[in-house]
Amino acid sequence: MHKTLLAEFTVKPGCESQVATLVADFAETVRSEPGNLAFDVYTKESNPRAYWIFEVYRSEAAFAEHIAAPHGGPFNAELVRMIEEDASVLTFLTPSG
Repeated sequence: MHKTLLAEFTVKPGCESQVATLVADFAETVRSEPGNLAFDVYTKESNPRAYWIFEVYRSEAAFAEHIAAPHGGPFNAELVRMIEEDASVLTFLTPSG
């Protein structure tokens, strides 16, 4: 079964361009992971500092490999300094019907 989640965070004012670059680079890296099926980055139309990242991994094991990958720690350490939350807020999703 696929592992699907939504990661949300809000960029601090003045950090918009740095986060946009950071997330774009990270997205490219994550999309190249063998177990990644989707890593789609969105901002809210009403608030471009609010990010929603829709992620899908082939399996729970593929998600675990993503979490353990060496590029995740540096990305999160840099991101956390530029967002309002303490970390990305993760919502795990299951298909209905």
